[in-house]
Amino acid sequence: MPWQLHWTVYALICCTKRHFVTRGKSSLSIFIRTFMFQALGLLLWIICWADLFYSFWERSQNIFRPPVFVISPTVLGITMLLATFLIQYERMKGVQSSGVMLIFWFTALLCATIIFRSKILHALNLGAEVDVFRYITFYSYFVLVLIQLILSCFPERPPLFSETVNDPIPCPESSASFLSKITFWWITGLMIQGYRRPLEAKDLWSLNKEDTSEEVVQGLARYWEKEFEALIVKPSQRNSAPSLLKVLYKTFGPYFLMSFLFKACHDLMMFSGPEILKLLINFVNDKDAPNWQGYLYTGLLFACACLQTLILHQYFHICFVTGMRLKTAVIGAVYRKALVITNSARKTSTVGEIVNLMSVDAQRFMDLATYINMIWSAPLQVILALYLLWQNLGPSVLAGVAVMILLVPVNAVMVAHMKSKDNRIKLMNEILNGIKVLKLYAWELAFKEKVLGIRQEELKVLKKSAYLAAVSTFTWVALSTFAVYVLVDKNNVLDAQKAFVSLALFNILRFPLNILPMVISSMVQASVSLKRLRLFLSHEELEPDSIIRGSIKDGNINFTVPEGSLIAIVGQVGCGKSSLLSALLGEMDKREGYVAVKGSVAYVPQQAWIQNAALKDNIIFGREMKESQYKRVIEACALLPDIEILPSGDRTEIGEKGVNLSGGQKQRVSLARAVYCNTDVYLFDDPLSAVDAHVGKHIFDKVIGPKGILKNKTRVLVTHGVSFLPLMDTIIVMTDGKISEMGSYQELLNQDGAFAEFLRTYANADQDVENGGKLIKKLQLSNSSTYSGETGKSLNQTSTTELQKAPAEKNAWKLTEADTAKTGRVKATVYWEYMKAIGLFISFLSIFLFMCNHIAALASNYWLSLWTDDPVINGTQQHTHVRLGVYGALGMSQGIAVFGYSMAVSIGGIFASRHLHVGLLHSVLRSPMSFFERTPSGNLVNRFSKEMDTIDSVIPQIIKMFMGSLFNVIGACIIILLATPIAAIVIPPLGFVYFFVQRFYVATSRQLKRLESVSRSPVYSHFNETLLGVSVIRAFEEQTRFKQQSDLKVDENQKAYFPSIVANRWLAVRLECVGNCIVLFAALFAVIARNSLSPGLVGLSVSYSLQVTTYLNWLVRMSSEMETNIVAVERVKEYSEMEKEAPWCIEQTAPPNNWPHEGKVEFRGYGLRYREDLDLVLKNINVTINGGEKVGIVGRTGAGKSSLTLGLFRINESAEGEIIIDGVNVAKIGLHDLRFKITIIPQDPVLFSGSLRMNLDPFDKYSDEEIWTSLELAHLKNFVSSLPDKLNHECSEGGENLSVGQRQLVCLARALLRKSKILVLDEATAAVDLETDDLIQSTIRTQFEDCTVLTIAHRLNTIMDYERVLVLDKGEIVECDSPANLLQKKGIFYSMAKDSGLV
Repeated sequence: MPWQLHWTVYALICCTKRHFVTRGKSSLSIFIRTFMFQALGLLLWIICWADLFYSFWERSQNIFRPPVFVISPTVLGITMLLATFLIQYERMKGVQSSGVMLIFWFTALLCATIIFRSKILHALNLGAEVDVFRYITFYSYFVLVLIQLILSCFPERPPLFSETVNDPIPCPESSASFLSKITFWWITGLMIQGYRRPLEAKDLWSLNKEDTSEEVVQGLARYWEKEFEALIVKPSQRNSAPSLLKVLYKTFGPYFLMSFLFKACHDLMMFSGPEILKLLINFVNDKDAPNWQGYLYTGLLFACACLQTLILHQYFHICFVTGMRLKTAVIGAVYRKALVITNSARKTSTVGEIVNLMSVDAQRFMDLATYINMIWSAPLQVILALYLLWQNLGPSVLAGVAVMILLVPVNAVMVAHMKSKDNRIKLMNEILNGIKVLKLYAWELAFKEKVLGIRQEELKVLKKSAYLAAVSTFTWVALSTFAVYVLVDKNNVLDAQKAFVSLALFNILRFPLNILPMVISSMVQASVSLKRLRLFLSHEELEPDSIIRGSIKDGNINFTVPEGSLIAIVGQVGCGKSSLLSALLGEMDKREGYVAVKGSVAYVPQQAWIQNAALKDNIIFGREMKESQYKRVIEACALLPDIEILPSGDRTEIGEKGVNLSGGQKQRVSLARAVYCNTDVYLFDDPLSAVDAHVGKHIFDKVIGPKGILKNKTRVLVTHGVSFLPLMDTIIVMTDGKISEMGSYQELLNQDGAFAEFLRTYANADQDVENGGKLIKKLQLSNSSTYSGETGKSLNQTSTTELQKAPAEKNAWKLTEADTAKTGRVKATVYWEYMKAIGLFISFLSIFLFMCNHIAALASNYWLSLWTDDPVINGTQQHTHVRLGVYGALGMSQGIAVFGYSMAVSIGGIFASRHLHVGLLHSVLRSPMSFFERTPSGNLVNRFSKEMDTIDSVIPQIIKMFMGSLFNVIGACIIILLATPIAAIVIPPLGFVYFFVQRFYVATSRQLKRLESVSRSPVYSHFNETLLGVSVIRAFEEQTRFKQQSDLKVDENQKAYFPSIVANRWLAVRLECVGNCIVLFAALFAVIARNSLSPGLVGLSVSYSLQVTTYLNWLVRMSSEMETNIVAVERVKEYSEMEKEAPWCIEQTAPPNNWPHEGKVEFRGYGLRYREDLDLVLKNINVTINGGEKVGIVGRTGAGKSSLTLGLFRINESAEGEIIIDGVNVAKIGLHDLRFKITIIPQDPVLFSGSLRMNLDPFDKYSDEEIWTSLELAHLKNFVSSLPDKLNHECSEGGENLSVGQRQLVCLARALLRKSKILVLDEATAAVDLETDDLIQSTIRTQFEDCTVLTIAHRLNTIMDYERVLVLDKGEIVECDSPANLLQKKGIFYSMAKDSGLV
């Protein structure tokens, strides 16, 4: 009696006891149930002891029984007692369903059943004596064990105080019973729901606590810190880098150990199939063998297969969940690191690369987690299979092995390069960020060529791997082995047992050998990722002790700011003003000295950082909402008029990087955020440069100045504006990173140093310098802009009446369209589109070749079964050579077909991805500006990276596997039907079950996949946003909130991913059971019809049925993968069919080459609106600008100044009227024809990563001399010639390694190169100091003397000498005359000039 089994189980329990988690105490119903368990346990114990005492009583009566009658009840009694204690122990720990107890009761019942049968048979024997007492005790024991088993199958309710009770949608896994867990029954509810209607995000369960970011990331962070500390403590190891691998092992090691045990069990059981097949064929051969043997083998075959299924999927489940946790941990760690990394370390990697760590590298770890065990498991499977083959066929096996080994390196070469993909995504990222500039300059084609160039490299790599994959096909192995076996020795007979057992073993061998190269390449990639991650996580961090934090880059700087004072920092472009503020924030590397900052800090950066959130959330920035303070701040920062214009007031969603706000509005929101936070110290990096004079004055008076909201705070203001300087407590003048002068306004004037010189440049020469007051009067060349409210963004003035009309709409207005998940089945048209992209000829050719291959395979195996049935005469078979010849020929034809379809599918896939990528790229570049404002760049990048990657490398593989599995399953069914026609009764119903399960699954799985990919975009978008605004987040000390937000987004994504992996397991278990039934029936019918069947056919049919399980599994896996991945084609096509802007070139209406020869621009009744449903932004514009005229365009914020330029460049098409340039209606010609001929210097200077030369002249139209001339005129020649690479100087992403002023000058150089007849300046000098502004203006006056210049005026003094000024108000021209005349009219222009201190 195997009581030892129970003891082993108990010993195991004692070992694993510490792994139990206490999950709260139990409730009343549990108490009653526990009482039942206890009572049953005690009854069992009493019965066993009764048996024991009965034996002792018998001894006293001199009836001597064998010792087993004493030992058995003793052991059993103790076991039952232990079991009872164990139940109690688990109850106390809150275990809801115990797998151990279930297995224990099951084995006890199994053992008891055997005794039960023999007892019954014994009792039925006539004349046998019956031991009544022992019979009664045994039957009671049997019934009680049965009851215990039934009770163990059901889980208990969760304890009263457990966390799951408070969870709105808890994950059912934790409360599921053991049986439900091993069969994944607990997800069925979700599957049914998904089948009835498409799932939505709200249907998904919460994550298990141990899977949440909070838990997982903390674990990893803890071990990583320990690893760092260990290095610091041990001086010997100081030079060695911290090992990330060790940290990951410590964090996730225990889970891998579990998966190791499951995998080992499964691998050993895998070989039971061929061994039982051997016994079965012997049984069919041996006509005298009793029938029960056949049934026993059939039963064993089925039981082994089922057990294998359950174990394998537990293993997969552990692996996938661990992979998911790994990904969560990596993303969390990278995010947390990004918040504390120093700026110098940040510069070593671009934003794109850091986002890649999070997307690509984290994903690689996740993929590897599922395969990592194959590293030891594959060799183990190969060795076991070879050992069994050797036993079967002897040394001939080596021929097959040699062929296999030759094919392995071919597989291993397929490790593709990632480099070109990274470059392409980086470039796409930049194109999307700078799309407006590309459109204004008509540079789309140059960049399209750049992207396609990189893409070409990528496809080359794909092609190489496709050729290699096609060579390495597997048909030769069995052929070579059998050929050698029969040719070596005449007496070697190929009988059914040898042939089909060997085939079954070869089939087992195929999987590890195919997967090994994949695992190795996956490990190579993961090790690259590991290195990248380790480098990133080891970067230097900022000094956290912020009170005395700091840095000195700016030479020797000493200054103290008294509490509550107002300080200005002035100086030329690039003299280190912003760096000084960074130093105060502790953002720079400290060389020497120290910086002390008292109290909390608020920071307004030079380029406002705006989150993709509601306007209100941007201002409140995570603080608590105080209505009165909020209102005061908005009023002081002049945001009230803007909020009235916005579609939903302050609840309007602001797009990524604030696309739907003008520069001035962004800056004011950034300012309002700082003011609302109410801190002790304020650092302003030139916030007034982007707002117009009137607003600038308002903000200075109400916020920054001596009477503003912040009058009692310490304020440090970097500024280029001279008008506010007299009101400062102290002015710091900087030159070349040093403080050259410092003091109050009057003191600095009296010193007559650099500062006075600086002022004198801007004063009129005849002005008396000593007369400070007057000087200031003259000097208020306010640094602020007459800034437009909507630089052609998708916001627009909705009239106030309309605002009041539609309060309901107020909540509804959203700008960015979230990535949407399509629902329902993928339409057939998507497949058709994909086939068309491949080319219909190749599509049908590959299907035909698939057919040929599988027909050849079936024929060759059927031929093999006929061969094995050949009679053996004198120890040899007769027609060996004929048989071998035909078998060989079939094998060869199979090989050729495989090679053919592999090539066809791979090359077809490459055609398709080229075709789809070009289409997507072209249509994205052809989309109008409004499309980019509505669509978050994350979604677009997702299309170009994730979806394109799927189309490149995933879909062709899936098609191959899908077709292969489909034909294999059909083939197997045909063979089984040929061998045992009676199987026709069973196969259709099984097929139906199979089909039903598959449809049921695909509905849910497809939707989960869509939800997962939709919830992935926000993770990256949020991360991208954080990287751009990291200095602001740190200055406001909001790191914790951002970490929580990021964790939340990751968890949302994993909430969709977790059910999808469980759904895969659910499906696999169900399907493998269908497959196992096919094995059962194939074997069963073979046993029933054994007399009419030849061993060859039995071997054939059972060895095929053994494969069916795997193929069925693959087939469903692949058909659902096919559906979920073909979604990529659908999503790429979706963007290819978006609205387009007008054509780039129209042959018929193309203007002559020398157009515009004069530069005369006429607006006739021109009107413009941003979207169909919105009011006109410009209305009834009638004005003629003569060739060579210089015209300034001014107006208050939101008057429509920028809209005018957008209309001129047709970024937005006109709603009414027309624009005529030199007699050509611009609406009639191609966009590129128009945009190449007029030049703009835009407001945000955008550079792309690449050489400086490429940034000036992407089409390589101009010579080096011309480029140097333009640089000289733009005052950049000295700077560029001082660079080591001169014109080939690499600009970093977004031109980060040049200051904003220098970037503006690069844009000026672009304009000088193009030298077109019409030049538009859109606030082009916002970011430069007065001196540089002067240079730019004088360059424009001299170089563009005979050109028409339209300037959206920024500093009014720049347009005072223009011939005419247009004054816009509410989208209409209200004044138009020379500046002198307008000043006399005392209208709007006069009041603006007055604000700027010009009159």
